Amino acid sequence: MTRRDGRAPDALRPVTITLGWQQTAYASALVEVGRTRVLCAVSHEDRIPPFLRGGGKGWVTAEYSMLPGSTSDRASREVAKGRPGGRTHEIQRLIGRSLRAVTDTSALPESTLWVDCDVLQADGGTRCAAITGAWVALFAACHRLVEEKRAKTFALRDHVAAVSAGIVDGVACLDLPYEEDVRAETDMNVVMTGLGGLVEVQGTAEREPFSRAELDTLLDLAGQGIAELVAAQKLALGRLLEEAAIPPLRRLALGPAQLDLSGGRARA
Repeated sequence: MTRRDGRAPDALRPVTITLGWQQTAYASALVEVGRTRVLCAVSHEDRIPPFLRGGGKGWVTAEYSMLPGSTSDRASREVAKGRPGGRTHEIQRLIGRSLRAVTDTSALPESTLWVDCDVLQADGGTRCAAITGAWVALFAACHRLVEEKRAKTFALRDHVAAVSAGIVDGVACLDLPYEEDVRAETDMNVVMTGLGGLVEVQGTAEREPFSRAELDTLLDLAGQGIAELVAAQKLALGRLLEEAAIPPLRRLALGPAQLDLSGGRARA
């Protein structure tokens, strides 16, 4: 099967992650996955939720929004409605859970790192792109906390990234753009760590139920895509990977990317 954009079923869309895209933020990254673009910006706040006070731990949380011009039909600002919609609330909780799954919050000062993910342009997979870019921005923020001697040690234990997969016209495909997502028979979002641990799997049969074999195929596809996204994260961070005060046992997960020139793809 050749897809409309010319990709093979197991290929990601082109991925670019630009570190420090928003210079006014404590840390930031712009992630581009095909035509989907998400700005991930970290803010540092010297307070924590009440349930954490006195525990000696920091907190990582996220907010998500789609800007009005991110789709062909204007997306209304949710602030005008008084509160986030159900989809937005679900996605920002997913981003927060995903980041905390690989963060040692006891290494952070008693403060909060807010990760704001704003969709500048949407063409499918916005939540997955947000998680992938948010991790890069969070890495840069943790690096800065260590540099400023505000953190006890480097807080991230591993990478986390996310990708979609689905069955389209009977074929298992990786990283669905909008035009494939809306007609997929099965649609799945997979969040994984760099070492292959599953953080969250969201899978839905849009028409007929899918089989266990199809589930395994989609998870294998997602694992392949996550490995490439992790390599893209490493390439985006560059020298920060070496400068961060990472404990030795974490270097396996957080080590530098290499480039497989024979395949033309970055690999961990």
